[in-house]
Amino acid sequence: MRTRLLGFAAALVLAVLGATAPIAQAAVPAVAGPTCVDGSGTVEYDSTAGQWICVGGEYDGELITKT
Repeated sequence: MRTRLLGFAAALVLAVLGATAPIAQAAVPAVAGPTCVDGSGTVEYDSTAGQWICVGGEYDGELITKT
């Protein structure tokens, strides 16, 4: 019984985390690559986060969108 309850609780936690991850990611401001460069920044790959970011300029630290 305890094993089933623990498994159910783990599945519930993972489902909640999976549902909230896209929402949290969408809340992060993002800019297009050319917009970053126009704002005096450079587009660089952050290997620790696995994402492209804008470094320097007006949009420093913001994520780069696909477009």
